[in-house]
Parts: sequence; structure tokens; C-alpha cells
Amino acid sequence: MDHFSYKNGEMHAEDVPLSQIAREVGTPVYVYSTATLQRHFRVFSGAFEGLDALVCFAVKANSNQAVLSTLAREGAGADVVSVGELERALRAGIPAERIVFSGVGKKPSEMRRALEAGIKQFNVESEPELEALNHVAGEMGVVAPVSLRVNPDVDAKTHHKIATGKSENKFGIAWAKAPAVYSQIKALGNVSAVGVDVHIGSQLTDLAPFKLAFEKVVSMVADLRAAGHDIRHIDLGGGLGIPYDPDEETPPSPVAYGDMIKSVLGDLPCSIILEPGRLIAGNAGILLSELLYVKHGEDRLFYIVDAAMNDLLRPAMYDAFHNILPVAEPGDNARNAVVEADFVGPVCETGDTFAKARKTVLMNPGDLVAFKSAGAYGAVMASTYNSRELIPEVLVNGGSYAVVRARPSLDDLIGLDTVPDWLKD
Repeated sequence: MDHFSYKNGEMHAEDVPLSQIAREVGTPVYVYSTATLQRHFRVFSGAFEGLDALVCFAVKANSNQAVLSTLAREGAGADVVSVGELERALRAGIPAERIVFSGVGKKPSEMRRALEAGIKQFNVESEPELEALNHVAGEMGVVAPVSLRVNPDVDAKTHHKIATGKSENKFGIAWAKAPAVYSQIKALGNVSAVGVDVHIGSQLTDLAPFKLAFEKVVSMVADLRAAGHDIRHIDLGGGLGIPYDPDEETPPSPVAYGDMIKSVLGDLPCSIILEPGRLIAGNAGILLSELLYVKHGEDRLFYIVDAAMNDLLRPAMYDAFHNILPVAEPGDNARNAVVEADFVGPVCETGDTFAKARKTVLMNPGDLVAFKSAGAYGAVMASTYNSRELIPEVLVNGGSYAVVRARPSLDDLIGLDTVPDWLKD
């Protein structure tokens, strides 16, 4: 469920007409719904009632300070993969003791900052990283809390670019090696094993791969405890999918996901950490764009919009589906006849295509369209390719909205470059 719906003939974000945002802020623009963020977080966290569970929002999905602050007020922790995301989480009011640091390539400087902040744990992904963390912690005279991210070699049955739990993926420590690495932790003086971490991929629409991976981890925790390791919690990662295409995808509900986890854990005395990102933010945001031109090709109709692949990369990178709806509610008149059109952007790449032969209504230049389910991996993956400015972000709350990231000017963009003196003569 989200809070983007038609009212009085046009799509609203909660109680704000999207046409108002387009008129006052300009397009393209990302629009987020406070009510949807809150509802999704509450439904997800409520699925684990009765368990000692910490829900850490995956900051890589949407790192806007207003979004993070909204979730911080709901009690969210944070899963971060860089020192930049760490600082964003801290400045948004997420306590350090509710932050976990993931990622395969943490720099010593990032480790140092995280240790200074006092984060909950590092999800360590290799033996060299473990040794580097031990060294940094030793220099600081502290002990770093560690969970090893183990690779269970489970096929997540998702897009190959977002699958992370197979043996050929770069993530995690090989399953067979993990016990030896935990023994290595015991021999080191400045790291302490507090948990086990697993994450097998993103946008999963079937519980079976989760269940297989989690059963393996629960078995490993029992073995590690029998070997004398003080394993206090399991980090189960994220990855539960959302219905980008409601006609084709019906992912499991958070309640079904929670029930499966409770069943797998059984009576194991262990706290859990969960790292949802897309599930919280995906359907809480839309990309609002204006139709620039209607182009009649030799064998197809092109709707050329002012948003582009640099603003929303997922279709070009993953062949991802986003539902694209007219902001003006379709009616029964001739203007709303159903047509097939390719939605494309202005970037000088054939890959700048959002949808091919998509069934839609007949539209005219100046009409507004909403790309649904764009609240996750939208703005965070954006770039300034073709020297296009990053687009603004807006957060709606009931009948009000605020610009929570302004559109930079071309002077701001070009001003990042410096011309050396020898080129100024």
C-alpha cells in the first residue's frame, strides 16, 4: 500500500496534488510520502513482535536526510556501507549503537570513524578486512564488535546483478571457511565475534531461498556456540521484494516473512538484526516527469519525457519495471484511448529507455507522468551524465510538502571543475 492515489481527477501524494509540486518545484522531481514510509516501517517491524529484533534501514536504498530522520523517529537503526552513509545516519538522529557497517571494501579510515562513533557491529566480509580492522582497533586501544558475513551459496532467484549469496559473488566468507575464521577472531586481540551475518540478494519474491539460507545460519550458530564462541545475534540482512508490477509480482508479506523467520529460529536464544531498504522506501516514492514530445516513429510511438536514465537508472541497468501512470486520471473519452508507447528520456543513449511498447493512454506534450515505486535506488543512483543537474527531492506530509534536496544550478555543477593556470592564458 502507498499514499499516491487519484483524487478529484488527478494523482496526489497524500493530500498534495502532484501538479502543484510540478508547478512550484519543476520536473523531473522525486516525491516521497511520509505516511507510506511510516506505515511500511511499522508493518515490517510489527512482523517481528515477540522477538528481540533490531530493524536497520539499508541507507543505500534512500539516503536523504529527511527520509532517514523520518525513520529515526520510528526507531529505525541503519545499515551503512560507507563512511558517508554512516555520517548521514548519525546526523539524521540514528544512534550509533543501532548502526551496522556492511560492505566488502571498508577503508581503515572508515573503520576508525565507525569505532570512534561506537557502532553496534562491523559485518566483516574477508580475512584481510578482519586483519585490517584488528589493526585499526589495536591502534585505538578498543575492541571491535564483529559479525562475519557468511556466503551460504544459495541462489536467491533474483536478477543476477543483485544476487549476493552464491559462491561466485564477491560478498561474504565462504561457508566452509567460516568456522576457521571465527577461530582466527579468538586469536586476535582487538576484535570480538558477536554474531553471524547473511544477505543473499535483493528483490526476492519467494521465501524458499531465505528459509534455506537462514536454516544453514541457525545450524552454524549452534555449532559456533558449541565451540565456545559467544554468538549473541544473527543479522539476516534484507532483500524482501516489492510489487513493481502488480500484475506479475506478488512478493510475500512482511508477516509471512516474519512467521518464516520465527519458525526457523525456533527456541534458539538469539536476537536478530534485519536490514530492509527497498521494502520501506520503494513504494514510498515516485518520480514525477513531464512529457516533452510525442514522436511517431516508423513502427512505434515514443513518449519523450524530461526524466532520463541519469535520474532513474534501474530500467537501464537492470531492465527493471516501473509502473508509469498519467497524473491526470484517465477517463472514458477519446483522448484516453489505450495506445502502446515507448517511454524514453533525453539522454544520448539508446539505453535511456524506461519502457517499451507499454500500454498507456494517449497523452499530449505538457502532460505529467508518475513513475511508481521509485523511492528506493532512484535518487541515490542518480548522476550528472550529459551535464544534467541532479533533480530535487520533495517530502510530503499530509497536505504539506517540503523540498528536502534542492535542484543545483548549472553554475553549481560546472563550478565543481577547476581550470589549471596554464590553460588560462
